[in-house]
Amino acid sequence: MTPQSNLLPLHGRLDQLWPRLRQEAIEIEAREPALASYVHAVVVSRESFADSLGYFLAEELADAPREILQMRETIADSYKADPSLVTAAQNDLVAIVQRDPAATSLIVPFLFFKGFHALQSYRVAHWLWRKDRRVLALYLQSLIAKRFAVDIHPAAKIGQGVMMDHANGIVIGETSVVEDNVSFLHSVTLGGTGKTSGDRHPKIRTGVMIGAGAKILGNIEVGQGARIAAGSVVLENVPPCVTVAGVPARVIGKAGCDNPADMMNQMLIDDDDI
Repeated sequence: MTPQSNLLPLHGRLDQLWPRLRQEAIEIEAREPALASYVHAVVVSRESFADSLGYFLAEELADAPREILQMRETIADSYKADPSLVTAAQNDLVAIVQRDPAATSLIVPFLFFKGFHALQSYRVAHWLWRKDRRVLALYLQSLIAKRFAVDIHPAAKIGQGVMMDHANGIVIGETSVVEDNVSFLHSVTLGGTGKTSGDRHPKIRTGVMIGAGAKILGNIEVGQGARIAAGSVVLENVPPCVTVAGVPARVIGKAGCDNPADMMNQMLIDDDDI
C-alpha cells in the first residue's frame, strides 16, 4: 500500500493548511445544506486553525454551555502559551491525509476522525500536566476516554506526525514515549506489566507502525522503523527496521521500508524476504 495523497509535505508549507481547510469547509457549506451551519460555526467563521480546533474540541468534550466556554478558554490558553501544540496538530492532520486512503481531504479527518480528536485533546491535557495542573489534566483524560474511547495518560510523551487510525481502544500509559511519525491502528496498548512503579511503559521510536490489537508491555524499546504485526504481544526490545509478530512477538523479517508508519503496509512477508 502506498500513501494516497501528497496534499502537503509533513514538515513543510503548513501555512497552506488553514486556507485549504477553510476552503474545503466553504465547499461543503455550499453543497450540503444539512451540514452548512455546522461547518460554518466550526471552521468557516473561525479566525485560524487554532481557533477552529479549539472551538471544535471544546464542543466535543464539554456539555453545558458554561463548561464549553471554560474548556474553550483552557484550550486557547494552551495554544497561546505553547504554539507547538498547534504545529503538532497540523502535522498530525497532514499525516492522516498522507497515510489513510479514507482521508481524501483535510476537512474529513479534521471533523470526523476521533483518533485525531483524541490526540489533540491529549496534547492539551499534557500541557496542563506539565504546568502542574494535574487534577484538571486527569479530568480531561477521563473526558477523552469517555468521548473518544482512547485513554492516554497526560504524562505520556507523544511527538508529531502521529496517526491513530480508527482509534477505538487505544491505551497509552503514563511513562510511555512515542516519537515523531508513528502510526497506530485500533486496540493498541502501550502498557506496564504489573504493579511496578517508576518508568514502566514502552518507548516507541520514529517511523514505527503498530498493527491492530498489538500489546507492547513494559519499559522496552521499539526501534526506529520497526513494524509490529496485528495481534502481537511484545515483551522485549525490538531492533530497528524489523517486523515482529506473534505471542510473544519475535522477529520474522525486515520491516520492508525505512518508514513503515508512512507506508502502512501490513503484510507480514515482503518480496525481499522471500
